[in-house]
Amino acid sequence: MKQYTIELSKGQREELEKRVRSGKATARSIQHAQILLKSDEGSDGSKWSDEHPEEVFGVSASTSYRVRKQFLKQGLERALERRPQPERPEKYKINGVAEAQLLAQTCEPAPTRYAGWSVRLLADRFVILETGEKVSRETIRWVLKKTNSNRGKTKNGSYHARGTENL
Repeated sequence: MKQYTIELSKGQREELEKRVRSGKATARSIQHAQILLKSDEGSDGSKWSDEHPEEVFGVSASTSYRVRKQFLKQGLERALERRPQPERPEKYKINGVAEAQLLAQTCEPAPTRYAGWSVRLLADRFVILETGEKVSRETIRWVLKKTNSNRGKTKNGSYHARGTENL
């Protein structure tokens, strides 16, 4: 006998069938809707075993088990959608302090022979002080992109052009 047997209400069944028919949801969501429809033990349900979704939809029996369990414990929407991923600040090489150092470096005058700071130049010059580690150009670009920089207006009312603020 299956653990976590489910019985869908008429409204839930209609919502799942609509999701499957429309094809407007994510593939994972549609697949989970199909698993729930086929696992339904109610009077209108298909009453499939755990092995059928594996054969038909290409998912493992444990996936079918998890979808049913989520449906019973957390509701229909949680069973269909991906669970939100937690923030992982440790995966970023540049944290708040290093980011502030990078932004301070971009505010300084560019080295001689250069009109302004480029991402490549910043990556070559920037070293994380705590670890002494160099960072890639993509990491520098990502930090600069997520930072809202407002250089403001010059005395004559025009905006600073990139690399010309120190001329």
